[in-house]
Amino acid sequence: MRRILSLSLLVLTLNGCLPQQARHDTASPALNAPPSTDRTATTTIAAIQWSQPDQSGEICVPPLDIWDRIREGMTLPDHDHPGVRADLEWYASHQGYLDRVVTRASPYLHLVVEAVEERNLPTELVLLPVVESAYQPFAYSHGRAAGLWQFIPGTGRRFDLKQSWWYDGRRDVAASTRAALDYLEYLRDHFDGEWLLAIAAYNSGEGTVKRAVARNKARGKPTDFWSLDLPRETRGYVPKLLAISRLIKDPEAHGVSLGPVPNEPFLTSVELDSQIDLALAAELADISLEDIYLYNPGFNRWATDPDGPYDLLLPIERVDTFKQKLAAYPPERRVRWERHRVKSGESLLQIAQNYRTTVELLKSVNNLRSNTIRAGDYLTIPVARQKLASYRLSEEQRLIATQNQPREGRRIDYQVKHGDSLWGIARRYDVGVNELARWNGMAPRDPLLPGRTLVIWTDAKADTVAAINPARFTHPFSSSTRQRIGYVVRSGDSLATISQRFRVSVDNLISWNKLDGKKYLQPGQRLTLYVDVIRQSENL
Repeated sequence: MRRILSLSLLVLTLNGCLPQQARHDTASPALNAPPSTDRTATTTIAAIQWSQPDQSGEICVPPLDIWDRIREGMTLPDHDHPGVRADLEWYASHQGYLDRVVTRASPYLHLVVEAVEERNLPTELVLLPVVESAYQPFAYSHGRAAGLWQFIPGTGRRFDLKQSWWYDGRRDVAASTRAALDYLEYLRDHFDGEWLLAIAAYNSGEGTVKRAVARNKARGKPTDFWSLDLPRETRGYVPKLLAISRLIKDPEAHGVSLGPVPNEPFLTSVELDSQIDLALAAELADISLEDIYLYNPGFNRWATDPDGPYDLLLPIERVDTFKQKLAAYPPERRVRWERHRVKSGESLLQIAQNYRTTVELLKSVNNLRSNTIRAGDYLTIPVARQKLASYRLSEEQRLIATQNQPREGRRIDYQVKHGDSLWGIARRYDVGVNELARWNGMAPRDPLLPGRTLVIWTDAKADTVAAINPARFTHPFSSSTRQRIGYVVRSGDSLATISQRFRVSVDNLISWNKLDGKKYLQPGQRLTLYVDVIRQSENL
């Protein structure tokens, strides 16, 4: 008589192997049991159906939860180090943070686990984006690192991650995962299989770790990670990964819970042959436009890159619907086009900026060999299907949201001029460079292009701001009549007499020069003033 394996036995054996005898015991439920609406039971039975016995004659059943699968592949040695214990205590006391990370990571985890396992790498590496970005696909650091794996521009290019106006492969989940694992494998080999050194080098660069190893060798000291003199950030980086790995390995022991993530593919790549408006892609896949960006965060604008890649990551359950509906849209209908008549004085750059596109694309679409255009010519221009504000997770709209966050102080909208630098602007308005960069979704070392608008939040009083940046924040070194001048204090000068002479306020003089208003000025002391040089030329 056939024996039917109970659901309780199925649950007990999910994450391991069934004895050889149980193979016959499990045949009946799959064939004869009534249909079940319980997804767990159905999936388990299906898994047992296709699982094959291993060399010991046991049937291995894949885990239903992705966390169990990650645990099975963990191979990094555990370290009872004070740094690991401190980070573990922090993670264990922040359940809300873990919940947010799990929610963000859920769409991508299976894809990352598969990529790691295909290379037979430690599955602790799946957790590296927790340390790098908390699994935020749009994360951008002060060091110009972007995406889940936090690639800086140079390292991204080194590992073939395309970066253009339309697309940034550093944020592309599949592409950046491939590049990160390429880099980690390279570092592992570079450091002779020492994974902790490889992971440290992923953070600070192989040169930094290599030099630290060489210094210890020269001094006859150990060369393991814990013995090296590394930058502070790197010394804390490896313990964070080991701590989150230990917590994932046994969450109950640390008093936390992990939201369940099914051990099954969620996203799959759909290959297209042309550019497509992301709003149309969302409509065809019957998902939200925000989800399209979350699954495909590499796309900066309202459409895929006209030069590729065109691939989209979509939920598996939506792929058939997407493909069927896409068949009704030939390539020329996947992006909308507008006919623009060139006006007198217009340049290709101006037109590109007005239509939120690039000069290169306009030249390509219109078969232009140069940037020369004539009034009366017509240009064909790709345009978004919806208002640009609808593409909330595009790079432009994310920047607008960042700049419009309410903060303390007075807001200044400043247009970048030729010769400006972030450091110079920050100094001029007495704000921190890192703060100024953060207010504008930048890193301090990002290039600053003329014409860009920066948001500045200053604690200065209204009259001080107006004097520094008159006529609603005119650049103090522009062609306006208000200019910055240097003044050498003369015998008998005071703040009051100088303010009267140049028709500026005492408060402004104190603010511009960071003076102590209670102290006397000294002859020969140099001051900076912002004055109307035409009206005050007799005083200069």
